Amino acid sequence: MTARPEILVAGGGLAGAAAAVALAQAGREVLLLEREAAAKDKVCGEFLSGEGVAALAALGVDVMALGGEVIDHVRLLRGRREVRAALPFRAVGLSRLALDEAVLALAAEKGAEIRRGCAIRRISGGIVESAAENFAPETLLLATGKHETRGMERPATPGTLVGFKTHFRLAPAERAALSSHVDLVLFPGGYGGLLPVEGGRANFCLVIDLRVLRRLGGWPEVLGHVQESCPPLAARLRGAEPLRPTPLSVARMPYGFVHRPDSDDPANCYRLGDQAAVIPSFTGDGTAIALHSAALASRCIGAGEGAGIYHRRLGGQVAKQIRHAGWLHRALSLPFLGAVSFSVIETVPSCIEFFAKRTRLQYAD
Repeated sequence: MTARPEILVAGGGLAGAAAAVALAQAGREVLLLEREAAAKDKVCGEFLSGEGVAALAALGVDVMALGGEVIDHVRLLRGRREVRAALPFRAVGLSRLALDEAVLALAAEKGAEIRRGCAIRRISGGIVESAAENFAPETLLLATGKHETRGMERPATPGTLVGFKTHFRLAPAERAALSSHVDLVLFPGGYGGLLPVEGGRANFCLVIDLRVLRRLGGWPEVLGHVQESCPPLAARLRGAEPLRPTPLSVARMPYGFVHRPDSDDPANCYRLGDQAAVIPSFTGDGTAIALHSAALASRCIGAGEGAGIYHRRLGGQVAKQIRHAGWLHRALSLPFLGAVSFSVIETVPSCIEFFAKRTRLQYAD
């Protein structure tokens, strides 16, 4: 038997849950399928930029009530050198576990049906196949994040970076020193970020070139490599308690990907979040793009505008931002360019504010 929901959201992460909130609130029949049976953490820097915080507030989510930590300064670290600057917006550090669950709960409160532990096996010919049953929705929102769905794989070239994410409980003095800051760490082969999140914890998330990872070995060697390369980070983590036995990881993120609709695209399938666009992690604007894609898709559906219109509009709005982020990613990642770029930033710290603005989402709709 094939069920025929009006709107099916594939994926209960931030983008999918936010779209479910907006559509259910507008009176639409929404079924959301989430492959995990229970709440789980995700690989994410857990940095909410100013526009991300505003988008969540518009949905009715108060990130400070969830325990969010205000972040208004950034420290850029390379070797023993450090540059500190104010951010041009007020950001918030909040775990994805807390945030995603809050938005999912809000979607259910607004009337969306949430089914957990329902993994999608394949999407073909307008049919969404799961282990329990099949669905033929009028409208499909594909919000499976970094995970590909058979039959609907992104036409993206896999990247060469591997991402790791873990949490620490810092020593009291280091926790106080990190307060209101995000520390961005440049090291040979990659970069990472350390910032406070709720519950007295600190998120440490990094990306590293796959070739460097293979040479080093595993996570202990990677963490040792980063700390050896950056003594200020090693000092920050001295005496810290790891809160996970092993970090979460994800491989080969397709940074720079922006979905471009073509004649083979299903007319009723709207890609959200990382399924629509992938910005380099260091910008901290991936969550804002995910939320924006959810809001834009919901408005397009409400206005009767097809998926092609939505994808072209979204692509036009985020392409420049993602392109700028890609240039900066390459400039900071390459050894010579990274050294030159850091020296320029060291001489003119206001460059940080300039680059932060250039890699923000600029569009309201």
